[in-house]
Parts: sequence; structure tokens; C-alpha cells
Amino acid sequence: MKKEKKTERTEREMPVETMKNQEECEDKNCHVHGNLKVRGKTFEGTVIKKFPKRVVIEFERMIFVRKYERYMKGKTKIHAHLPSCMENQIHVGDLIKVRECRPLSKIIHFEVIEKIKGGREK
Repeated sequence: MKKEKKTERTEREMPVETMKNQEECEDKNCHVHGNLKVRGKTFEGTVIKKFPKRVVIEFERMIFVRKYERYMKGKTKIHAHLPSCMENQIHVGDLIKVRECRPLSKIIHFEVIEKIKGGREK
């Protein structure tokens, strides 16, 4: 008995509120309207730079230093693809969620999934 492939995305993969806010886009690397599959690790971070089709996010993490048997704060920068349907929603200073995908270029291995909080909101 063969299994059928599902062509439509499930509600679990994309939050409902995010799907309603987005307009249709022609980006083939969009995880909602295109053919890009997102899987793997998920990170939340603050947008520090915005380019036409990508953003740079930064988040803090704790690193164990074996010599001193202590933890120190470290920062990690990640470059993520920004779909054209979300370009107007994401700005510098926003808290966003990114998810791993296949390598899209030399430095881009993540896709912007949703906006969690605006830069001015607290």
C-alpha cells in the first residue's frame, strides 16, 4: 500500500496568525508559498541587520569554560533568508524565530519563520 505525499502544509508547521498576515509571494525559497522545507534547529534572536533578501540575527548563549569551571555569555550571529512576503513586517530590533533549512548560499542555512515581538514592544 503506497502512501500519498501531502502537498499542503499542516497547521502545525506554520502558526495560524502568521499565515493570515502574509500576502502571496512569488519567492520559490519561501517556506509557505514556495517549495522550501524547514527542519532541524529553531532559534529566536534579535534582528541586527536587514538586507533585501536576508537578515542577520544575534542571540546570547551560555558557554562552559573548562579551565575556570564557570559559564560565560557568548553571542552567536546567524544569517537567515527573508521571504518576500515578510519583508514589510520584519525590521531591525524585532525578535524573530528562524528555523534550519537546506543551504541556500554560502552563509544562509536558516529561514525566517515568524515575528515574535516588535523592537519597540516590551
